[in-house]
Amino acid sequence: MLISIDPARTAGTINPAVHGQFIEFLGSCITDGIWVGEDSEIPNIRGFRSAVIDAMKALRPPLVRWPGGCYADTYHWRDGIGPRSERPVGYNENFATFEVDTHEFGTDEFMDFCRLIDAEPWLNINLMSGSTSEMREWMEYCNREGETDAARERATNGSVTPYKVKYWGIGNEVWAGGGFMTPGAYADEYRKFATAMPSFKTSVFDEDHLFRIASGPDGNKPLERVTWTRDFFDRLAEYRQPGIQGYDLHFYNWNLDNPEDTPVDFTEADWNRVIRGSLELEDVILEQGRLIREGLARMPEPESDMDTRLTEVQLVVGEWGNWHRTAFTERPALFQQVTMRDAITTAITLDIFHRNCDLVSMACVAQTVNVLNALIITDGPSTVLTPNYDVFMMYRDHRGAEAADLRLGDGDPDVFSFASVKDGQVVVNLVNASMLLPKTIELEFESAVVATGREVLVAGHPTDHNTPGDPDRVRRATVAVDGTPVSRVSIELPAASVSVLRFSLTA
Repeated sequence: MLISIDPARTAGTINPAVHGQFIEFLGSCITDGIWVGEDSEIPNIRGFRSAVIDAMKALRPPLVRWPGGCYADTYHWRDGIGPRSERPVGYNENFATFEVDTHEFGTDEFMDFCRLIDAEPWLNINLMSGSTSEMREWMEYCNREGETDAARERATNGSVTPYKVKYWGIGNEVWAGGGFMTPGAYADEYRKFATAMPSFKTSVFDEDHLFRIASGPDGNKPLERVTWTRDFFDRLAEYRQPGIQGYDLHFYNWNLDNPEDTPVDFTEADWNRVIRGSLELEDVILEQGRLIREGLARMPEPESDMDTRLTEVQLVVGEWGNWHRTAFTERPALFQQVTMRDAITTAITLDIFHRNCDLVSMACVAQTVNVLNALIITDGPSTVLTPNYDVFMMYRDHRGAEAADLRLGDGDPDVFSFASVKDGQVVVNLVNASMLLPKTIELEFESAVVATGREVLVAGHPTDHNTPGDPDRVRRATVAVDGTPVSRVSIELPAASVSVLRFSLTA
């Protein structure tokens, strides 16, 4: 199979935020995962599990979304601030978690976590059971400078410096657990909440730095997702439009068909079904991008120069990943192991975002620790990095790069590829999604390049996974490369593998 790459021809810049993460009070994602408490015997930094912090520092995720997810629409932020011993103890029924909620991890802890790993925070407000007043108070607490009561309260709780949160989600999955709303009903609520947001300007001429994110459709409903987006934008077009910068689509690669299929025990047919399922997301992105453009075209022209017309809304994929059948009955809730099957679909999905960088500006994998398509799994004192973690590490160089022109010759349905260019370096991803068969491909460049590095992620068997007893059973490895300038190179791809190759452009 021949793959031709022209680094001189590019198709847009990859927003680093498509490598975003998502954490939620669900199962043991936060409690016992990220957060163990300052008094824990598990090594920690101010209550955060040290091994998780170290792994996330190495990964450098650009963005983290919190507190949900479904949890956000029953979360009252004041329950999670102030002395931990004085915080109310509640109960968390979120997605069958069924655990006491101590609120030890709240706004200030989340911001501390983001600062430790150098990530931008994305906060989801409580639209369903909260109020505009509660939202405003939270935003004031996070962002206001000066001598206001909110700023003084934040300083008392440990941060004189404002958190300057830019990304604010207004509602979550409002078509289901977020209120079972209609697009019209949600559009009306969105207008109210978006308009009530403080601007944090000190002059009418200041630029608006807030990024308001609307709840988009259920990406897994082919009919509903079309009518939802169309109806939502039509409702916005009826009169003046509020500020809206992002539109949050959620898409899970459901694996529910075969009761015998588990995350670590599956057949080739099961493998192929899950791989094929991940490919649908690209069609959804193209469809939703078109619907957003069509919706914006229907916005009316303002009657006054004092009003503005909504002309741009960026597509966001706020939740994505594999969701296997067994996760529904696991304890802690939604735990699932990670094999090369999950790593392959993670690589394919990230490349879908890379390839459609003109449409997708942000995306968050669900979820970072212990839940669904996790990068990190913890078990008591043990912390294990999954093969998904390796994929994200291998793909870091694509952040902020230009998507390069790439053409596949005689198509092999099992081989997926993407290339980007930045600072004189070309990075090429090669995914062999065949569970059993190795592949040979030819890379052809428009001009000579020099290979500078190669990493390969592959397992001894497709069902292999990392555990506390064998934490590096599936781990990326460096492969030696020939530094001779070439314009064509042959690459052997092991079955069920992800490879990343780096080339330097020659003068």
